[in-house]
Amino acid sequence: MLVTTSYSPSREAEERAKRFAKELAVRYVPRGTASVRRLGERYRDKRFLLVTERELQYYGGGETPLFFHPSLSLVRVKRLLNGENDGLIEISGAGPGDVVLDCTAGLGADSIVFSYAVGETGEVSAVESEPALFTIVREGLSQYETHLEPFNAAMRRVRMKLGHHLEELRGRPDKSVDIVYFDPMFREPVEESSAIGPLRQVANHAPLTEEAIREAVRIARKSVVLKEHRDSGEFERLGFRQPMRTRTKIAYGVIHP
Repeated sequence: MLVTTSYSPSREAEERAKRFAKELAVRYVPRGTASVRRLGERYRDKRFLLVTERELQYYGGGETPLFFHPSLSLVRVKRLLNGENDGLIEISGAGPGDVVLDCTAGLGADSIVFSYAVGETGEVSAVESEPALFTIVREGLSQYETHLEPFNAAMRRVRMKLGHHLEELRGRPDKSVDIVYFDPMFREPVEESSAIGPLRQVANHAPLTEEAIREAVRIARKSVVLKEHRDSGEFERLGFRQPMRTRTKIAYGVIHP
């Protein structure tokens, strides 16, 4: 992977790009007047982290770059503010003061919703194994601004961690968190989900292991939750029950330790 900037970058953007390249242990290349595609051909690497004045973009060979955005999490938090239910919060039992471990952070949407639900007295840690994705989401959570201050505050409270979730789970004491959450890349993609397409360029596609679930059950006080395709065999394989049948293709399974 390479790190570069947009055309005619400011000194600040250039310094940020160099810092990210050092942090990720990859090469920084000046943009000049070349297109990203041309730079990829020159350096024989199609994977780019592009630093613009406003955001980070990841190019992994697809046509659409990946960048941080709140997706449906903003709508979901608005609904919670209005006293409506959220399926994930309901099935997990999350409430003020809870400690949540999101083992598959992705773009952080579910972590943000959890963060709002557990409030200032709670804690949400989000683990991401892919360094480029970790960097994009960490920066987005700390800088992205919306018109909704409770949502902004929820983003800022999420603690991003770089690493594999299994190592994080193994390192936690028994019954040390309230909720453990898994949202792996679906075995059967929901193709109409346009937000997921660019994510597939960089996300970890490895299936969850039975050991990870055992460790999650060991450390959870309230619940272990899995998000998957409604008809996925992963729920049965990993021991999750689906208490709520849904018409949508996305469903949640739960284990109560």
